[in-house]
Amino acid sequence: MGFRIKKVHAREILDSRGNPTIEVEVTVGSITSRSSVPSGASKGRFEAIELRDGGNRYHGMGVKKAVKNVNEIISKKIVGMDVMNQKGIDEVLIDLDGTENKSRLGANAILGVSLSVLKASALCIDTPLWKRIEEIAEVRGARIPIPQMNVINGGKHAGIEEDIQEHMIMPVKFKTFEDALCAGAETYHCLKEILHKKFGAMGISVGDEGGFTPPIKNTEQRLEMIEKAIEEAGYKKKIFFALDCASSEFFKNGIYRLHGKKYTNSDLIDYYENLVKNFPIISIEDGLSESDWIGWTFLTKELGKKIQIVGDDLLVTNVKRIEEAMEKKACNALLFKMNQIGTVTESINAARLAHENKWNVIVSHRSGETMDVCMADIAVGLSGLGVNQVKFGAPARGERIEKYNQLLRIEEVEHLKYSGLFLK
Repeated sequence: MGFRIKKVHAREILDSRGNPTIEVEVTVGSITSRSSVPSGASKGRFEAIELRDGGNRYHGMGVKKAVKNVNEIISKKIVGMDVMNQKGIDEVLIDLDGTENKSRLGANAILGVSLSVLKASALCIDTPLWKRIEEIAEVRGARIPIPQMNVINGGKHAGIEEDIQEHMIMPVKFKTFEDALCAGAETYHCLKEILHKKFGAMGISVGDEGGFTPPIKNTEQRLEMIEKAIEEAGYKKKIFFALDCASSEFFKNGIYRLHGKKYTNSDLIDYYENLVKNFPIISIEDGLSESDWIGWTFLTKELGKKIQIVGDDLLVTNVKRIEEAMEKKACNALLFKMNQIGTVTESINAARLAHENKWNVIVSHRSGETMDVCMADIAVGLSGLGVNQVKFGAPARGERIEKYNQLLRIEEVEHLKYSGLFLK
């Protein structure tokens, strides 16, 4: 008979920005799982559609329509199905929506159900969530991923126009995740002291993802501050830099406008090359607009042998976009965001395709997060598909910290190796 789904129920809750999001519960026998769905601030225009209510309530950000779709449409189709059949349930969700971009039912409604089914299946067989997703993906070789820790926020995450969005540190050269997390947190606190001395209280306000938002509009100066913090913390040559440029946000009519200056795609690539030359940057995400395929190809040709060129808005965890990027040699790493595509199965397919092309895969949070820690387990479980990094934000704010804490728990219990030992 299997483990039959008895009940599916959704409700509206609040995320880390105080905006509504959807939470879904799936009940199988006496077991109930619960999942909540994050939301991004800078969204790629090719992402699956997050269904919002519009109108005056919550300034149009309510999700009652998505909740209703779960409770009145989706539940009727999947109640009675075997919760262990993740692929079959996800196919029902996709067919029930019937659109290319999940716009009928909403990717937030669909993902909430898909994730809760995943969690319920793990509970039913009393196995850790990371092992369950490893089983579904039919992979082995789990490791603990390297964190990309957002320590200075810019762009939309800090309310600044024409700006690079995330300045991150990657504690790579460590034997364990516990040591890497400690180094990242110590560096974060050193940076806090440096910024406070220079700018006072204004320098240590934080953005959506916990990174500081000091009054510095120059990328080089921000990186110099971070470099100083790494040295003071004692981790020079052990911690590296990563940037999420979110360049679609400062691209218009064929021109990039960054820090008050205008750039062509060629000019902007030259700018990145100079940054890589002067700072220990090993990863650049969304360095060019989601529509600038020519620029992406050139960027990968120029820098792809030296560093990671990560596609987020360009790829939106979508197999079709990944295939196009592979054909054009437009990047060499995938940012994995499940709410960009809508189901567990489609997300795994995206990671598998990237891995087959020998890309790295980075499992990512969103700027509007919840206390749900499942992304930590999913990252570990998909290590066998090239997942060797995570983006969970700064070592600050509960919704970020809890995901890092979950990785600590898994490392302690399972004695898994740290991906920093193997990063090429």
